[in-house]
Amino acid sequence: MEVGSGLAALATAMAVGLGALGAGIGDGMVTGKTVESIARQPELRGNLLTTMFISVGLIEALPIIGVVIAFILMGKI
Repeated sequence: MEVGSGLAALATAMAVGLGALGAGIGDGMVTGKTVESIARQPELRGNLLTTMFISVGLIEALPIIGVVIAFILMGKI
């Protein structure tokens, strides 16, 4: 295995791993703050949940992009 292909393999692992780690932290923060907000103002539950699901969907786009980048880099190995 060449140095370039080894670095590409490391980059793919980091792209997927760090993307998933960041998304997990972000999802936890968004969900936790939404639960706190619902506990404070239960009448806004519907609006808060809608906003939370949109936010979680946008946060989850990052690991998907990371996987696409990983596939692109794996094609170079």
